[in-house]
Amino acid sequence: MTESLSIQHARKLALLSQRLPPVRQTGKALAATLSAIENLGYIQIDTISAIQRAHHHTLWNRNPRYKPFHLNQLLADKQVFEYWSHAAAYLPMSDYRYSLPRKQAIANGDQDHWYERDEQLMKSVLKRIAAEGALMAKDFGHTGKKTGEWNSKPAKRALEYLFMQGALMVPFRVNFHKVYDLTERVLPEETDTTLPNPKEYARFLVIRYLQANGLGRSGEIT
Repeated sequence: MTESLSIQHARKLALLSQRLPPVRQTGKALAATLSAIENLGYIQIDTISAIQRAHHHTLWNRNPRYKPFHLNQLLADKQVFEYWSHAAAYLPMSDYRYSLPRKQAIANGDQDHWYERDEQLMKSVLKRIAAEGALMAKDFGHTGKKTGEWNSKPAKRALEYLFMQGALMVPFRVNFHKVYDLTERVLPEETDTTLPNPKEYARFLVIRYLQANGLGRSGEIT
């Protein structure tokens, strides 16, 4: 049976699915921030900051009690993690296993990365972090020319490659700059790390889309 919605009802469904206006809240403000991230599926990390960085606006509009330190606290509490959704994002730790298909594809060379792969440098960077603990790109010296789309040095590109393939995670940032550490030192012990099969992964993406948007065209969903 085919069902239909009026434009007015469709708009209302989309807004309510996005938690706009924000739902009535009880409990702690930090928990409300986590709930907003879990409902939306991710919060894009954005450098735009005419007043405040855009991801803070996104969360404040869904949680009037939101404070900018919430994201750092949720990272420290391992309730969210950084990775790539359609862009750099904060994602619920409960969804971690669904980041694994992309990571595996990049590690296996089945999916392209925007940087060239330098195996020797990646091994060197990984070895230093394993021995010294969490490091930033600035902790790796480089006197040569920076290259690439983001004018980055080789160590930064190696760090990002290791991050994208899942060997490294970002436990926190310093002045908005990433700090990288071994995944096994960041990931909570109880985290499900089983790789979802293609059917599970597709179902997850469709449900996440509908949960966050309320409705959508089949082409947008696929």
